[in-house]
Amino acid sequence: MTIQLPAVYRVFIETNGLFEGFADLSGEEHYVILWSEDEVATANSEMGVDVYAPGFVAIAGNGGGEIYAFDTVGAFFMLPMIGMEPEAAIKVADDFLEFARGFQRAVSSGK
Repeated sequence: MTIQLPAVYRVFIETNGLFEGFADLSGEEHYVILWSEDEVATANSEMGVDVYAPGFVAIAGNGGGEIYAFDTVGAFFMLPMIGMEPEAAIKVADDFLEFARGFQRAVSSGK
């Protein structure tokens, strides 16, 4: 499966690195773990995102059973990993830049 990631996502990762920490998304605090380009392809394939939530591509998780994915328009949504389907998607941002603007405090990995 070939995944087209938004150019702004690639530039963000190249400039800032991967983010793991808390984000204010739609007025609520969420935990976000951005995935590398390789992780995106692997995770989407293993979770069957294209099968269970066609039209979405996951690029991050929260470590607690939910993923963050963009749709064909580029808007960002939170999807449950159990019961994953387009109807379960909750919009958290209009695009990746709005999604990334919510990033607040990174969590040190201790590495």
